[in-house]
Amino acid sequence: MSRLAITLGDPAGIGPEIILKAAARLRGQTDTELVVVAPPACLERAAQTLGGAIADSWARGPSACGFAIEEIAQPAEPIRIGEVSAAAGEVAYASIARAAELALAGRVDAIVTAPISKEALNLAGHPFSGHTELLAHLSGGTGPVMMLAHGPMRVSHVSTHIALREAADRLTPPRLRRVLDVTYDALLRIGIERPRIAIAALNPHAGEGGMLGHEDLDITQPIVDQYRARGIDIDGPVPGDTVFVKLRAGRYDAVVAMYHDQGHIPVKLLGFQVDPQTGQWNALNGVNITLGLPIVRTSVDHGTAFDIAGRNLASEQSLIDAIEYAHLLARTGAVATASSPA
Repeated sequence: MSRLAITLGDPAGIGPEIILKAAARLRGQTDTELVVVAPPACLERAAQTLGGAIADSWARGPSACGFAIEEIAQPAEPIRIGEVSAAAGEVAYASIARAAELALAGRVDAIVTAPISKEALNLAGHPFSGHTELLAHLSGGTGPVMMLAHGPMRVSHVSTHIALREAADRLTPPRLRRVLDVTYDALLRIGIERPRIAIAALNPHAGEGGMLGHEDLDITQPIVDQYRARGIDIDGPVPGDTVFVKLRAGRYDAVVAMYHDQGHIPVKLLGFQVDPQTGQWNALNGVNITLGLPIVRTSVDHGTAFDIAGRNLASEQSLIDAIEYAHLLARTGAVATASSPA
């Protein structure tokens, strides 16, 4: 049995809706207990939006919906669905902070986060570029690593929420070793006995022997050689335009990407399900996992979707995937907190 804290996300977005939908689908499972960290009024409004069986369950109380509530304060001001606001950002922050407290105190085994608005978070006076950075601050962790997972597509990142021109400077031997260590550890924890990892090249064609940049030759290749000498099954640097095709073909269990979009684009391209008739996406599979912290955290792999919030259009599948990954990782504790320096 695992006990998971589910954060509300931005209450003006789809977070409350997908939490209720996911809990309804998972209700009755005996191996996971869900604790939603939220002001009850935000969930009540979502229940009324969804109507039907979910509204009926809410009328009987949270336990009928399949979860318990860890209450936090009501918003200081009315929150308008679909709009960015400091009030919504403060609720999102408070939910994350309380969940982190629960995890650090051992009252929950892992945290699963619904999507937040970085703009709203900053408007509320919390200057963090995302969940990863905020949770590292709250938990005292250093060197966190973002991994995206969609089925067998697992991609860790050397850098994430920074300007592209800074990405090359973030590729250092200590950081690359850190990402490799926590990625390898996470793969072991989900049951892969001998993980196979590829490192994506930073430069086109892995630098063409230095003609297109020296980072792959001078930084990545020596580390690949070191890990191979230790018996680790590692390949790289592999050009970015082919490494994800090989991952999808099953040649690797994970890829280490050099920067945000290099890793996000292939995973999200496969994860989004688009209706060809309307051009609208109607589902998204995939999980965002934070590695290298003293707590286990997974998340949906999509944003707040303000444009469809309050309309009962959002898919809960990514949240269900995140809950399942959190349950899997929670069985073995926090993931690789100090294998290498950050």
